[in-house]
This record gives sequence, C-alpha cells and structure tokens, in this order.
Amino acid sequence: MKALVTGGRRGIGRAIAHALGGAGFDVAVNDVEDSAELRATVAEVSALGVKAVAVIGDISDLDAHKAMLDAAEAALGPLTTLVNNAGVSVQNRGDLLDVTAESYDRCLNVNTRGTFFLTQAFARRLRPSQAHRSIVTISSANASGVSVNRGEYCISKAGVSMMSKLFAARLGNEGVGVYEIQPGFIETDMTAPSKARYDKLIDEGLTVIKRFGTPEEVGRIALTLAQGLLPYTTGQIIQADAGLMMVRY
Repeated sequence: MKALVTGGRRGIGRAIAHALGGAGFDVAVNDVEDSAELRATVAEVSALGVKAVAVIGDISDLDAHKAMLDAAEAALGPLTTLVNNAGVSVQNRGDLLDVTAESYDRCLNVNTRGTFFLTQAFARRLRPSQAHRSIVTISSANASGVSVNRGEYCISKAGVSMMSKLFAARLGNEGVGVYEIQPGFIETDMTAPSKARYDKLIDEGLTVIKRFGTPEEVGRIALTLAQGLLPYTTGQIIQADAGLMMVRY
C-alpha cells in the first residue's frame, strides 16, 4: 500500500505518516516547501523499513497537482491512499465583521479548493488494486461547530466535509473508501496559541474526555481507515473530539 500525506511535515500529518509507515505503507510526505523538519519526518518514516519520499508542492496551486502525484508514484509506485491533511487557519482571530477577503480566500483556496482538486486528480488515476484504496480527509470539529472568531476557517472546513461525502458517493461502487476525520482539540503548533484558554474550558466540562488529544491518536484513526478496517462503510465522519460535538443535557 502506498500513500500520499499532504501537510505531513509536522503535527497531525507527521503522526499519520508515522502510523502508515509503521503498518507497512510506503509514504510520500508532502509539504509546501523543503525544510529540515520535512526531511526529518521522511527519514523517520524510512527508518521504519518502508519507502518514504518528500514531495514538495502547494495544494492551492492546481497546476502543481499532477507533478506532486507523478513524483509520489515515480518514487513509490501506484498510490492506493490519499490523506488530505494540509490546511491553514485564519490570519487573525477576531470579529466576524472584520474578516478580510484575503484571509477568507486563503482558507478556501487551501482547505477546500486545493483539497477538492487534488482529490479529483488522485481519483482519476486510481488503478484497480487488491490493496484497499482510500481517501481520508482531515477536516475539523469546526465543519459543524461554530467558532465566530474564525468564521472563514469554519466555512472552509464545512466545504471540505461535503467534498468527502461527494467523493464517497461517486467512488463507492468502485471500491474506494472515503472518510473524514473531524479532530477537536489536538495538541499541535496550530492550537498552541489558544491552548491555555481551552484547557480551562475543557477542565470545566467542554469535552467529555478532559484533555487535549494527540496527533498520534488521530494517526491511529487515519491508519484504521486507510487499511479498510471498517468494512461496509464509506462516507463516515469520525469525530476525534473527546465528545465535544456530542449533544449533552
């Protein structure tokens, strides 16, 4: 099995690449630019005894998608798995009435538009395989949960959530499992600025499990989906959010 993980340099993407590599997947780790962190992640996955390669490319650049997929397959062979993890947050948290077109377009171009068209390009070149073929998209609890101080991010994640359902419906009869993971509070660089605030809210009962999640926990969920270990399912949303979005009263 051979996977491309977008945004795999650090955080959740890095943990997913590690989980896949540990289970025998050859992994292409994508990031928008070359870096010591990206090379370190590739080296760590390679040390697990599988093939690993860095694939540089900005998913918001639609013209780069073919080259990214070509590079991954040249190094690993035909891909069986796409993990859509790359994403950006808002440029500034603040009043919904102050959201700029620049910040809005940035979220939509990367999180929704870029992810949609990369998924389309990947699906077009999928080949029949005895291995499970899958598309796993990392969205957010904000796909349905409102966070008024980062509205453009919420909108982008709601869009990519619908994208996952659409591809699940389109590819189901072709034996391709399509899934969405909606992480809640995961301890990463992206959540670091707001961790202290949410630690207090979590302690007061915001979530059922009273702690932040780890990237490794999301990695295990992504691996389960990529391996096809949820038979007779597609289009499912896995809420990795400690019960954040569960209705309670």
